[in-house]
Amino acid sequence: MGSTPATLRTATGIGLVAVAIGLVAQFLFVDAGLGINVPIATLLLLGAGWLVRDPEQAAPRLADAWLAPGALILSAFVALRGDGTLVALDILGALALSGAALVSFGGLRVLERPFAAIASLAARLAVSGVVAGTRPFAALVRSMPSLRGRGVTGRAAPVVRGLLIAVPLVILFVALFSAADAVFAQITEDLVDWDLDLGSVPARLVVAGVVAWVAAGLLAFVARGDDPSPQSGERGTASRLRIGSAEAVTVLVVLDLLFIGFVVLQATYLFGGRDTLAASGLTYSDYARRGFFELLAVAFLVGGLVLAAERFVRDRPMTYLAAAIGLVVLTIVVLASAFLRIRLYQDAYGWTELRFYVLAAIIWLAIGAVVAIVTLATNRSRWLLHAIVGLSFAFGLAFNIIGPVQLVTEQNIQRALHPELVAPGGETGLDIFYLASLGDDAMPLLAARLCDLDPTDAARFALETRTERLADDDSGRAWQAWNLSRERARDVRIPETCP
Repeated sequence: MGSTPATLRTATGIGLVAVAIGLVAQFLFVDAGLGINVPIATLLLLGAGWLVRDPEQAAPRLADAWLAPGALILSAFVALRGDGTLVALDILGALALSGAALVSFGGLRVLERPFAAIASLAARLAVSGVVAGTRPFAALVRSMPSLRGRGVTGRAAPVVRGLLIAVPLVILFVALFSAADAVFAQITEDLVDWDLDLGSVPARLVVAGVVAWVAAGLLAFVARGDDPSPQSGERGTASRLRIGSAEAVTVLVVLDLLFIGFVVLQATYLFGGRDTLAASGLTYSDYARRGFFELLAVAFLVGGLVLAAERFVRDRPMTYLAAAIGLVVLTIVVLASAFLRIRLYQDAYGWTELRFYVLAAIIWLAIGAVVAIVTLATNRSRWLLHAIVGLSFAFGLAFNIIGPVQLVTEQNIQRALHPELVAPGGETGLDIFYLASLGDDAMPLLAARLCDLDPTDAARFALETRTERLADDDSGRAWQAWNLSRERARDVRIPETCP
């Protein structure tokens, strides 16, 4: 690949083209069905491949010249036909022909090869799409912008780069916080004076990022031409890629400020009980019983961000450590908000397996956050993942000892027998068929409380249905399939009558 900065065949040029493709892709496909966007995207990818090809390489052979037009024709049928199966076949065909066309743009013969060699080429192209995006994006980051001069501009360069990195992260976290908290969403809407659908921002960022990465790898393959080996040093790029401490501190401080704003709102409205009806149009109970999934996603993202920072930051000054530890501490408060929300939701609507595991995930993340603070402060972050694995094993043992199905069944039966346990505005009663669907661990508890439940007939029917299924399960009776819970469920005796 050439090294002239003015050409698109440089790693930086390929990175810029890939980013452009990613941005267009999210515009074409997020919140939109399949139609004319497919041929547009195909034309964009093939056009980019032609732009980055080495003009010194031979043009596509005559046998391969139809590949790109064929891909465009098949992709155009996606906008013309309404047959789902046919559309799926057209998309697969367009993808295959587009990949073959890109290979031919790189000066390689395609159809003149034996089938096994064609399959090998396809595998190389696929691998390049997955792993070869490192070099273009590393070059793009290193070139941002040419702020490496001296004086004020040079000193400001790391901060500017850090802000550029922070912008998409801020957008993502603002979207999640807005989806989780009605007051935060209202404040965000008041601050921004345009109609922005924050709910689609995370999906758009993911689509743009994934498409840009894959496009960078594919275009790098084209620009590499007929060199079958990876670019020299390409594998080592990831290990050499480093972020300056100033950039990292800038990103972390910006996120700290955003998290502080959210935490203040939680302290005021969720923990403090301030009037949410005037702020968001929701009662306190409605305001509090939402957002735990989004806040859980926030915590996971922060964990990944801290691990990435520890991997790629060159050095660790006190400002970096303070900002990183501060972000983890603020995340613990976010987890406390998620914990309170899921508990309020459970108090109102009862337990399910999903809600149990969400609650467990919040506790797991909170403990992991404390471990992260300790490892960051003691410069032992390389052991963080080891600690998380050990913590996960401990939680797995705890789940087996507790028995989530037994806990969920018992808690819901208690709510049905003692309506005073249900929070104001919550739902009373018992979903018998849901509990019966949980499996063998629920059956002994349901049978033991059958005569106390209302309606008894529904509970009896659910138990009898489950018992019949166990009786008809011949494979479960084999000695190789022995299972304690299943045997206990088979031994359940359903009372014929209740006093």
